[in-house]
Amino acid sequence: MSDDVPTPEPDAPLVTRHDEDRVAVLVLDSPANRNALSRRLLADLTTRLEELAEDDTVQAVLLRSSQRVFCAGADLKEAARVDMTETARRIIDVQRRLVALPVPVVVRLDGPVRAGGLGLVASADVVVCRDDVSFALTEVRLGLAAAAVGITLRHRLAPRAVADWFLSGRTVTSAEAREAGLVTHVVDEAGMDGAVHAVLEDLRAGARQGLVVAKGILTAGLLADLESDGDVMARISGDLFHSPLAQQRMAAALRR
Repeated sequence: MSDDVPTPEPDAPLVTRHDEDRVAVLVLDSPANRNALSRRLLADLTTRLEELAEDDTVQAVLLRSSQRVFCAGADLKEAARVDMTETARRIIDVQRRLVALPVPVVVRLDGPVRAGGLGLVASADVVVCRDDVSFALTEVRLGLAAAAVGITLRHRLAPRAVADWFLSGRTVTSAEAREAGLVTHVVDEAGMDGAVHAVLEDLRAGARQGLVVAKGILTAGLLADLESDGDVMARISGDLFHSPLAQQRMAAALRR
């Protein structure tokens, strides 16, 4: 991590919201750890999603990052000192809240996504991605498994891609992510603003009533699986995080 990464004020929110013509823009803003899924970031994101679930003035939600990295996955420093079963429950709950929002969620990806961050992407309805963005489910290389994000990813990815990504931990390109079903649109850097604008304009053109019902139809199966399997996946994830092998490998990763 670069030494010149700014450190946010202690009480500054790690997820901010502003609205643009019936679109709520949620911005992940934790540059010190590349938007890792810390307890604090998860709490801030949960608060924003709770607000949005009750806001009938919003037609769509755009989730993006304040920096180039979208999300680095679990906060490995925090994982050494907190109950990771509870953290996994919170990660699953955030995914459930994204899926359950009554209006469509659009994710904008301008930079890499790792591990648990893929769960946020998989929870969205539309994903606009730069052509140089990369993805990786690195959990298996640390003695972990993509359990907390596995439910949403298994719904989005083609079965063979699921096996490849989960078992290899390799880096995946944006083109592969689109082919596998995780990403909707891939464009170059110059085209990102226009592509996101076009998606949001299409959603603004819809009637909110229609958007709400259509999204409910599309997400019913995923929501049911998050409800039924979430706690089991959280316990699996927590047990792995607290295992001696994973603790050793995470400590080594932090030293690199």
